[in-house]
Amino acid sequence: MRIWVDADACPKLMKEILYRAAIRTKTQVILVANQPLQTPLSPLIKKVQVPAGFDVADNYIIQNIEQNELVVTADIPLADAAIAKGGVALNPRGQFYTKENIKQQLAIRDLNAELRNNGMLTGGPAQLSQRDIQAFANCLDKMLSRR
Repeated sequence: MRIWVDADACPKLMKEILYRAAIRTKTQVILVANQPLQTPLSPLIKKVQVPAGFDVADNYIIQNIEQNELVVTADIPLADAAIAKGGVALNPRGQFYTKENIKQQLAIRDLNAELRNNGMLTGGPAQLSQRDIQAFANCLDKMLSRR
């Protein structure tokens, strides 16, 4: 099993949790981004820099993910595509996207985009809390212990 990370938007703290988990569990982590990344030197941690462009990193991940591999992303369409390919998706707040909840998550995303476009919703997501960080670490450990 490999862990794919949508690294352009992944918080630094979550990347650090992923690096430690990779080394502890001997699991390969692949960070995909359209910008240069700084990562620890480890054969288990790989970085892939893709060209800039809309969904280039997402498309790279989807083209390369295999059954039951994990994708760490807050990008709901990417999570949906990963699930459709047989993968597992986890957001940085410690929530698994599943076949049962992904369509609802997409609908909420689309509604929020429409509200933002009409000026009825402003601001972005709340900052990560200590509870979010712990939930992410717990979900990651749960996923890695299943393999």
